[in-house]
Amino acid sequence: MKLRALCALPAGAMLPAMKIYTRGGDQGETGLVGGKRVSKSSPRVVAYGEVDELNAVLGVAAVELREEPDVKLLAEVQRTLFDLGAELATPPGSDSTRGTPPLGSEPSSALEAAIDVLTAKLPPLRHFILPGGSRAGAALHHARTICRRAERAVVALSANEPVNPQAIVYLNRLSDYLFVLARAMNQAAGASELEWQGRGDRG
Repeated sequence: MKLRALCALPAGAMLPAMKIYTRGGDQGETGLVGGKRVSKSSPRVVAYGEVDELNAVLGVAAVELREEPDVKLLAEVQRTLFDLGAELATPPGSDSTRGTPPLGSEPSSALEAAIDVLTAKLPPLRHFILPGGSRAGAALHHARTICRRAERAVVALSANEPVNPQAIVYLNRLSDYLFVLARAMNQAAGASELEWQGRGDRG
C-alpha cells in the first residue's frame, strides 16, 4: 500500500482498489507524498521504513499477548505508527492534503500513564537484564530494539530536514513502554529475568 495514496485522501475515505505492483520503483526510487521522487536509500525513506518494520514486529508481539489488556494499547500504537509513517513520508512544503494531523503529545502521555501502571506492579530493577524470558517478553524486547533503530533514523533525518519533535518523543517513550511491558509479560508468565553479569562476575 502506497503511503502517498493514503495521505492524499480525506479522513475516513476508502482507498480505491489498487495493484500491488506498479513497477515505479524498479530503478531504486520511490515517491513521497506530493509526488516527489527520491532514492529508496534517502534518510526520509529509511525513517518511515524503520517505523514500518517496527509496526510489523509489534504485530508479531501482539499475537503473543493475545487477550492481555495491553494488546488493545498495542493496537492503538500500531495505528499511531502508521499515521507517523505517513507523516514522515510527507516532505516539507508538500501541498498534498492529508487526512491525518501531525502527531501531538497525547499518544506519548498515554504511554507514560501505561508505564506508570505497569511499573507499580513490577519488582524494582536493580540490575541490567538480558532480553528473553517468555515468548511474549522476548517478542517485546525485540520490538524495543527495532523501536530504538527507528528513533535513530528519525533523529538522523531531523539533522537535515524539519521533523515533528513529537515523533522523536513518541518513539523514545514507546521503547520505554515496550521494555516495561516485556518485564510485565515475563512476570505474568512466571519467567525469570536473566541478569547481565560482567566477565569478571561470570568467572
